[in-house]
Amino acid sequence: MNIARLAAFAATPHAALGRGLDRLQPVFLLATRVYVGWQFWKSGWIKVTNWPQTLDLFHDEYHVPLLPPDVAACAGAFGELFFPALLFLGLFARVGALGGFAVNALAVISYSQVLLAEGFEAALAQHVLWGFMFVLLALFGPGPIALDAWIARRRGPALR
Repeated sequence: MNIARLAAFAATPHAALGRGLDRLQPVFLLATRVYVGWQFWKSGWIKVTNWPQTLDLFHDEYHVPLLPPDVAACAGAFGELFFPALLFLGLFARVGALGGFAVNALAVISYSQVLLAEGFEAALAQHVLWGFMFVLLALFGPGPIALDAWIARRRGPALR
């Protein structure tokens, strides 16, 4: 069987597979937004509900460049709550994804003495995975199950 015949034979099932997988994209993008947002929301919630301990960590453990520890603690808690909220709603979700990526990158930089140490490869891998998810959402958007998509549909094709 030559390559042209093989391609013709496989074209129909391959197209059907593609259509089936395309139907899963909205759910996949929603699940990605919820999963990665939840990881950061939990961390932000712990920060604000244990504020004295959070301040201690930012003074002693985390080394945020250019910011005083108290300001870094406030900024970190804000970023870990605000950007996931945007992702959960799918409202300004690309901003939420880029903001989440920045928070994630700053976490790696600020805690690099641990995350880049031998034996902590799995912890660093989690941050790499989350960074990849944030980039995916920034590039592809939140999908049709999002307030951004609902607003775009309401505006009509002329204003998109």
